[in-house]
Amino acid sequence: MKFGKEFSSQMVPEWQQAYMDYGFLKTLLKEIIRFKRRTNNAAPRGGAKNHLGGEGLNRNMTLYRAFSGLVSISRRQRHGNSHDVEEGVQLTTTTTTGPILVNTTADRGCETTFLMAAEEGGEYELVFFRRLDDEFNKVSKFYKEKVEEVLKEAVVLNKQMDALIAFRVKVENPEGWGWDERTVEISRLASDIATSAATLSASTPAGAKSMKVRSQAHMEAIQEGASSRAEQLEDDVEEEQGEDNAARESVNEVKTTRMRAVRPAPLDILDRVSINNTIETPRSTIKGVLQVPKQTDLKFSRENLMKVEEKLRHAFIVFYQKLRLLKSYSFLNVLAFLKVLKKYDKITSREATKHYMKMVDSSYLGSSDDVVRLMERVEATFIKHFANANRTKGMNILRPKAKRERHRITFATGFSAGCVFSLIVALVAIIRTRNLLQGDGQKQYMNTMFPLYSLFGFIVLHIIMYAANIYYWRRYKVNYSFIFGFKQGTELGYIQVLLVGFTIGVFALLCVLANLDMEADPKTKGYQTLTELLPLFLLIAMFLVLVLPFNFFYRSSRYFFLACVFRCLAAPLYKVTLPDFFLADQFTSQVQALRSIEFYVCYYGWGDFRHRKNTCNTSLYNSFLFIVAVLPYVSRLLQCLRRLFEEKNPEQGYNGLKYLLTIVAVCLRTAYSFHKGDIAWRMVAAISSAAAAIFSTYWDFVHDWGLLNRTSKNRWLRDKLIIPQKKVYFIAMILNVLLRFAWIQTVLDFNFSFMHRQTMVTTVASLEIIRRGIWSFFRLENEHLNNVGKYRAFKSVPLPFNYDEDEDKDD
Repeated sequence: MKFGKEFSSQMVPEWQQAYMDYGFLKTLLKEIIRFKRRTNNAAPRGGAKNHLGGEGLNRNMTLYRAFSGLVSISRRQRHGNSHDVEEGVQLTTTTTTGPILVNTTADRGCETTFLMAAEEGGEYELVFFRRLDDEFNKVSKFYKEKVEEVLKEAVVLNKQMDALIAFRVKVENPEGWGWDERTVEISRLASDIATSAATLSASTPAGAKSMKVRSQAHMEAIQEGASSRAEQLEDDVEEEQGEDNAARESVNEVKTTRMRAVRPAPLDILDRVSINNTIETPRSTIKGVLQVPKQTDLKFSRENLMKVEEKLRHAFIVFYQKLRLLKSYSFLNVLAFLKVLKKYDKITSREATKHYMKMVDSSYLGSSDDVVRLMERVEATFIKHFANANRTKGMNILRPKAKRERHRITFATGFSAGCVFSLIVALVAIIRTRNLLQGDGQKQYMNTMFPLYSLFGFIVLHIIMYAANIYYWRRYKVNYSFIFGFKQGTELGYIQVLLVGFTIGVFALLCVLANLDMEADPKTKGYQTLTELLPLFLLIAMFLVLVLPFNFFYRSSRYFFLACVFRCLAAPLYKVTLPDFFLADQFTSQVQALRSIEFYVCYYGWGDFRHRKNTCNTSLYNSFLFIVAVLPYVSRLLQCLRRLFEEKNPEQGYNGLKYLLTIVAVCLRTAYSFHKGDIAWRMVAAISSAAAAIFSTYWDFVHDWGLLNRTSKNRWLRDKLIIPQKKVYFIAMILNVLLRFAWIQTVLDFNFSFMHRQTMVTTVASLEIIRRGIWSFFRLENEHLNNVGKYRAFKSVPLPFNYDEDEDKDD
């Protein structure tokens, strides 16, 4: 793979604009090549590719030790070198009679002067170095800003760890560390240490001296953050032990070291912190509306300790991922500068790479060790406090392995797709061969069994559209897993999603074929209970697979989906996140599927399945048709009102108005379906539907997709586009309008002789699902570009403790 493609593939999508513009610099080099070819002064040489190549007690007690911190880790900080200043560095080459570059770096950045600009074609090289300096300054500035951010976060995590360790001590020892209790622990440690130390000192005359030196060094390493009370206690114990000879002296030194290593963190830190209740529940929301004061007092229970540890554990994982991305960012950009300069040397026959890269390597971007050393401290802390001192386990959590595409998943997906295709062909052949659609039972079958099976068709079509979106999101590097907030390593690829959809399709088609022949012909009168129950069995099986807690069939994704569904149903009681309102929008395109579920309840609950008849036309059933149809829109309306209340953003009010208009339109269209032929109802339904459709279409284009911008450099689109072909956006807008106005059929009553009414309803519902699938891609593309514009590659992580800032200032 060429470096340009590899460089692009390893970029952090949200930081793409902050990377060195390798492609543009290569374009400038091509300009130099073209000039040399025109003047026949030089020819570019073909280049070869470059490559760059008491132990249990002690371990448990160290979990209570005062946290030494994640900060104070930079060698550069210790030496007080805050600026990478290299004034007046002259870069020379052996292939010319004099210097070709003069490079100066100051606080404002790097500035390179190309001294051979007077040569023929020198202006092209001058432009190249000016752009190279601009790219270096951009990259260096961004990297330094991000490093400063993580250093500040490290200070915060340091304080959180201090509080966690003190909290852990308090939970494990509710009565506190008494003098007698501490004496017992110290005596136990001292006796264990004395045995090994005495053996060591007896084996060699220099053993005691050696032990003393090592213990003193170790004691200095762990001495930071000590409590004065513990130090006094250790001094008292040392006086009681005495120092009669070298062996006794070494024992005392080791004993002191071990005691300081296991001493608990100072508990007075708990007086300055409170619990940060970030987990929102309906109860907490109601209390917030009623302005009931939150309980932030510390309750020292194991349950609270587990919650605190889990929050801080997640914070460390996210923080470590930031550090890994920063390390990769630095390495990739330095490598990109090296690659492009080597290409320049090959083209111009100069030797600027060594001298320019010396400046790059000595800059903050190339020489700072802040990130690397901070990563080491985070690893050590996480392994000790969150992985039970198991390094393998801790590193597997911090550095999860990339998911490998399994051939059996690909094979299963292809096999199930083939089965679906074969079953569809068999179904069509049976219907055509036996002329089932022309039989007397066709109408009865379409009014009863067809709505039951159409539910699975809606689900499979929606899954296929979602899989297609994932494929194109990945192709155009839309970071959908970050936007949705999937747990790292659990997001599904399009192959896995297709496997789910095709599996459902196979079982649904098998059920259709199992009772199609006999059940469509009323002469057989063979309405067997077993065959009539097949759709219900399949629906129950799907539900059971969705809710089962066992770790199979993508449990993490199933639970994520169920959690989002629950928050959608309890919309005003939870803080609205993107996955919640995105899923609620998907449900607004599945109104007919929800009505099919209502039909399931009626058809099987009222016993109609025993005689293949449809009596679901009562006033109660018709009332629920209204409720089921507007339920997704009501959920979205409540979400908009919640965001309007929290964010004070008037756009959320307008968005809520859009769903309110849609609710009115859906209700009027449903009412018109019970008053066919009434001109008044038809006019009211048509006007309300047109108003809702026009408003919704405008909102899709302008707010959800960010298009229709007249002042954009891409006229009527937006400034930044992921898809290079602009016509795709205009085609998507046209399709959105055509598919959104498919409701016209329900108002104007278009009838086709070759199509049953239920078939027409299903077709219109399927067109809406396709429209929603197209909408989903561009909605997430716009969200991704907003994150890119703000360099937002991580979500904010709630921390378990709140510190009293006033007391911090006093200190």
